[in-house]
Amino acid sequence: MGYRPSRRTTRVLLGGGVVLVLAATNAPAVYDFASERYHAYEIDQPEYKAQRGQWKVVDVPEKYRINTIHAALLHTGKVLLIAGSGNNAKMFDAKTFRTVLWDPVKDTYENVPTPADLFCAGHTQLPDGNLLVAGGTQRYESLKGDVEKAGGLMIVYNENPDKPKTLPAGTRFTGQETGKSFESQVSLVVPRAEKTTDPKTGKAKVTASSARVYVEALEKGEEHQTGSQDQYRISGLKGDERKNVYGIAQKLSFDKKDFQGIKDAYEFDPVAEKYIKVDPMGEARWYPTLTTLEDGKVLSVSGLDEIGQVVPGKNEMYDPRTKKWRYLPKSRFFPTYPALFLADDGRLFYTGSNAGYGPDDQGREPGLWDLDSNKFSKVPGITDPDILETSMSVLLPPAQDQKYMVLGGGGVGESEKATDHTRLADLKADKPRFVDGPTLYDKARYPTSVILPDDSVLTTNGSGDYRGKSATNVLKASLYDPKSNKFEDAADPLVGRNYHSGGLLLPDGRVMTFGSDSLFADKANSKLSTFEQRIELYTPPYLHQGGARPELRDPDGKRGSVELGEKAAFRSKDAARIKKMRLLRPGAFTHVTNVEQRSIALDFKRTADGVEVALPDNPALVPPGWYMLMAVDDKGVPSEAVWLHVPVSDDAPTRKTVAEDPAPAH
Repeated sequence: MGYRPSRRTTRVLLGGGVVLVLAATNAPAVYDFASERYHAYEIDQPEYKAQRGQWKVVDVPEKYRINTIHAALLHTGKVLLIAGSGNNAKMFDAKTFRTVLWDPVKDTYENVPTPADLFCAGHTQLPDGNLLVAGGTQRYESLKGDVEKAGGLMIVYNENPDKPKTLPAGTRFTGQETGKSFESQVSLVVPRAEKTTDPKTGKAKVTASSARVYVEALEKGEEHQTGSQDQYRISGLKGDERKNVYGIAQKLSFDKKDFQGIKDAYEFDPVAEKYIKVDPMGEARWYPTLTTLEDGKVLSVSGLDEIGQVVPGKNEMYDPRTKKWRYLPKSRFFPTYPALFLADDGRLFYTGSNAGYGPDDQGREPGLWDLDSNKFSKVPGITDPDILETSMSVLLPPAQDQKYMVLGGGGVGESEKATDHTRLADLKADKPRFVDGPTLYDKARYPTSVILPDDSVLTTNGSGDYRGKSATNVLKASLYDPKSNKFEDAADPLVGRNYHSGGLLLPDGRVMTFGSDSLFADKANSKLSTFEQRIELYTPPYLHQGGARPELRDPDGKRGSVELGEKAAFRSKDAARIKKMRLLRPGAFTHVTNVEQRSIALDFKRTADGVEVALPDNPALVPPGWYMLMAVDDKGVPSEAVWLHVPVSDDAPTRKTVAEDPAPAH
């Protein structure tokens, strides 16, 4: 009789067999697990971090997690995180609008009351340190088939030359032919009519003014739509107003409805930590770009208006002193969120980068725009001009060189196209044109670029398809050196980021990234994704070099103002090893757009107890506002920032605007 193992031995052998079978079957999984363990070990080594930096995910408490769409660094050192409704239609319907104030030093958070849906607004830093936030969402997009009430564009006319007419939200319009009624969704001001006199006959001529508003049927159902043009009576009007003020609309139907903008504008006060309402814009705007100019005024451009169409080239200016908006005298059309930078000669440089809406054959060519003459000088040579949407643009450091880089990008709308091209333009050249730069780490829409104090530029993330479809998030990052015109690999980010994401330089030299709004959570595009609410912090290689950082201190311990062309002294026990002084404007980032960030090289000399810096005298190079001053040593290691205020220069030119009553006709 042969050997018969005991029951215990059998169990052991069977268990061993299972292990062997599992090991053989799951060899790739075992290998991946081992690879991940080794990668985690490798990226935590001092040598690796000194070469590539390190990423770390911030643990945001649940009550402060929001769908961050916009982020701006304030002169208090805190970061304003704005969601509004956060691309969440349920929150929009509930009027639940969110803003969170984050202190990256203390890692504390505070919910801030948010007065309107600032989702997809524009923002910029004002001379006094307030953040201007203008525009946002009036209505969410509805695809054909999802529209519940018939609606569309109503053009309201005013034939009275003596006064404008204000119509509140909910004003009812009734068709003279159909008898069907519709209501306006927002309030409307129709300017007074234009009255002229014929010099030959002496007869007066009145030309009606007009304004546009979105209207909607009172009830659901196809029987409430219209199929042709009709003139509409306006309820509540009496006397001559009944014939002087009226509406005209084409078909009011169930066609697709695009997002619609609002006119609201607010200043966020970093000291009081609250929004302050200011006069609204003349135009409703959703996806606008705001750019601060030499005199501290703010240019507001593009966006979807109150009926969901791109604002037709009607641009306006905000004066922080009067809190009023005025139109530019002449129009110029741009697609939404155009990358418009203030160049050092006072013109606006449009790099061609944009995000989202507008025809593919209008307003997309890069060039320099003179606001005073309205002349637009094209800058040729851009590679892949048809896939600049969702590309990133950055004014390379130092700003005095006036070299700009455009990185990545994709096709118009929901195109699958993406590119790994970068393009460079030197505005100091006799005839500026774009030339190709080094290849980016991957084909990427929505890459985020952040200027660092050592004159390098961190670029990170993005996706290879529209909103990360087919699991195309790019977990890569690079550091670009403008002098060598080369990318070096940085540590890979831990979190994928695409649409509705961005990044900011913090006063301690780290970079924070936020957001990401993927359509799907899997490669097959079968599972809907959720918004990425985690914040991630990148510590660049210069903070892993060992040894103490250079010190920089305000001699009085107070943050003061320094005018352009003036000098200012700062204490430092490390003056002997300081190699650069950089003045960095705090960023305001959304939708692959951050036209705020710039790094200005400052002339300096060493003193007995520190350094003395000299500010340039060009207000177009250094727009007014608060800046971070950083000293960089001979190893490229920056000091922590000292905040410095640059007031509006007496030499700044005053831009031409026109006062209209209260908005010109479309």
